[in-house]
Amino acid sequence: MDPFILTRTDGTIGVITLNRPEVLNAWHRPMRDLLIAALEAMERDDAIRAVVLTGAGERAFSAGQDLNESKTFDPDRAEAWIREWERLYGLIRSLTKPLVVALNGLAAGSAFQVALLGDLRVGHPGVTMGQPEINAGFASVTGPGIMRELLGIARTTDLALTGRMMDAAEAHAIGLISRLVPRERVLAEALALAAELAAKPPNAMRLSKAWLREMTEPSFRATIAAAIRIHRAAYGTGEPAATMQRFLDARAQRRDGGGR
Repeated sequence: MDPFILTRTDGTIGVITLNRPEVLNAWHRPMRDLLIAALEAMERDDAIRAVVLTGAGERAFSAGQDLNESKTFDPDRAEAWIREWERLYGLIRSLTKPLVVALNGLAAGSAFQVALLGDLRVGHPGVTMGQPEINAGFASVTGPGIMRELLGIARTTDLALTGRMMDAAEAHAIGLISRLVPRERVLAEALALAAELAAKPPNAMRLSKAWLREMTEPSFRATIAAAIRIHRAAYGTGEPAATMQRFLDARAQRRDGGGR
């Protein structure tokens, strides 16, 4: 079995690749655990001055949560699941080194959230980004908590309640994609941007990032508390599991019928 996470270095840049292309790099707990380990290792490595995060294949950075995992949750497992995200999101927020996200396609749900938690994002005209959880039966909680800081409440409400996906032009126009380049240039541009950030004075970078985190820390903690409360209630109704199963069945039917 191929590893779920690939790592390498490019000079002073650490590169992490999400590696489940057969499911559009959707993540489950083993993949999240490996991503945490990779980020922690790069944070500890003094030779690494910046990090690039991308996805394997040409279709997706990541489709977000693997529904085959989350459809089985009960309220207790839902709470533990949010604690897992708290650990990953908290780690990304606390990195002292800049994180550039190289978007090579779809970034949906929790993958959209991870992309927003990065410091800068590079994408191409085929990228789509958004918060479609409501369509698969998830209450949209952590996404709005993260989106509101960047987008304001009006656009956050639009994305959370409609579940629509933004194309690259819209995401670039509102500042979510920092650099828009041809598809074949995404990783190279992300590496160049990471190298530019890596060359900044390290203490100034560390302290600046710490203040950016501190400004949003109360909102982040409130979001996690709300996510635990709301997802426990949601999974207690049985609706998420039933909706996810219908979503997966419909997707399988489209695939078997030759659709996408």
